[in-house]
Amino acid sequence: MPIEMPRLGLGTYTDDDQEGRYDAVKTALDVGYRHIDTAQVYENEEYVGAAIADSDVAREDVFLATKTVHHDVPESPGDVRDAIEGCLERLGTNYVDLLYVHWPTGVYDAEAVLGAYQDAHDDGLVEHIGVSNFLPEHLEEAREVLDVPIAAHQFEMHPLLPQDELRADAREHGYWAVAYSPVAQGRVADLDPVVEAADAHDASPYQVALAWLLSKENVAAVPRATGRAHIADNYGARDLELTASEVAAIDAIEDRERLIDPEWAPWN
Repeated sequence: MPIEMPRLGLGTYTDDDQEGRYDAVKTALDVGYRHIDTAQVYENEEYVGAAIADSDVAREDVFLATKTVHHDVPESPGDVRDAIEGCLERLGTNYVDLLYVHWPTGVYDAEAVLGAYQDAHDDGLVEHIGVSNFLPEHLEEAREVLDVPIAAHQFEMHPLLPQDELRADAREHGYWAVAYSPVAQGRVADLDPVVEAADAHDASPYQVALAWLLSKENVAAVPRATGRAHIADNYGARDLELTASEVAAIDAIEDRERLIDPEWAPWN
């Protein structure tokens, strides 16, 4: 069975206004979110941590996830422990609930990087170990290296990229498949089955796309949002139950589009 983790979290990636993540996180916690997702490379861990500390929610009630990145930072796998401790320092916490390897590229070496993750777990700095943007062969390699199960795999997933193979691996091995870009950067609002379901439920297309993901076994999602209305709208997906025919109609969408596709990604 997967670890206990709130299935809908707040993603905090942005390419501008990093300080704005403080207000977004505080608002999300006020709305009811208890899962916050960030990363070393987002350069906003300081603001995310400050928002959690300044909120009315106790740290132990927040499922906090971050990621270290190894395609170009740090310069060598030997710096992984420093990267992990740097994340904790910026977040102002002595542990994270989930630490992801951000990309299995560049200087990423499974034994070196995951060995450092395992040590951090054993030392109490990391409650659970996750991976992000892995291919099936990377997942198998990680399982061979780690002494604890993979807790989560975060990757792009939405109605235009349903990721059947990766979701199947999550079900088989009992971990969470965590969707980033879960509303396809707004493109779900142009998909007829999504819009039709939204009209039927008096919901937004974004709520429908998130509810579709949450209807899947072992799937969670971390949509990013700014502003109370947007944050609350996404959170409303938790209470939206799609019919079997609505889920099937979204499943049947044939168009495919990957939005996050750097040249150094493992699938390129």
